[in-house]
Amino acid sequence: MSSVLIEKEGSVARLILNRPEKLNVLGLDMPAELKRCTEELKNDDQIRCVVICGAGDHFMAGGDIDFFKSLVDAYAIEGESALPDDMFGVLHEAILNITTMKKPVIASVQGAVAGFGLSLMLACDVVVAAENAVLSVAYCKIGTTPDGGMTYFLPRAVGQKRAMELALTGQRFSAEQAENWGMVNRVVETKLLQAKTADLAQELCDGPGDVLARTKQLLNNTYDVSLKDRLDEEAENFYTSMLKKDFTEGVTSFCERRSSKFNQ
Repeated sequence: MSSVLIEKEGSVARLILNRPEKLNVLGLDMPAELKRCTEELKNDDQIRCVVICGAGDHFMAGGDIDFFKSLVDAYAIEGESALPDDMFGVLHEAILNITTMKKPVIASVQGAVAGFGLSLMLACDVVVAAENAVLSVAYCKIGTTPDGGMTYFLPRAVGQKRAMELALTGQRFSAEQAENWGMVNRVVETKLLQAKTADLAQELCDGPGDVLARTKQLLNNTYDVSLKDRLDEEAENFYTSMLKKDFTEGVTSFCERRSSKFNQ
């Protein structure tokens, strides 16, 4: 059984982390599977929204400590040659696929959300969290620095000082705290997580897909441009939107006081 699964229903795809017996921790095969699945969904024009979730009762509890222990044991005997040549390239390509795919990506999280699991959550565009979620940056607890874009996403979500505290202590925090700090969009009853996520996914699917894609791109690149350049980009994108059928539909439906039926 693959460590990452894809289920498609209409225009929504669910990317499922599939190691429930080990809290969906990042095992040896999962980075390549994440890259493969995110590439597939990125290039599937029939999919308008992606939901990333975990099989069973947890999202992802970080890296596989048993795998790390095998590396520690091998390093003690063989030295640096025992370590994998590229532990991060494939994994980080999956993160880039999530942030650059031209469709919204929702993280639907519950239970353990730690280490790379938290990085993966933060890489998504919107986060719906069950009230039973327990989150942690966690990396310092096993004596390593963060990966998966943690040091990029976390301070942007919660601010520099809060990010420092969470990363340097590895403390656990609740879904409610995560929502208050700005890294989670909404917290729902655990039993309602799947239904509430599905409702949001459908709402995004019903939106103007081209507009949502370009809005996502603008927001993800907002820290790397000057105000003048951003104003120019916003003007260009707004004008492009005006040439699309979805603009005509959006304006017309508003004037006619009916629900919009977007096509792009």
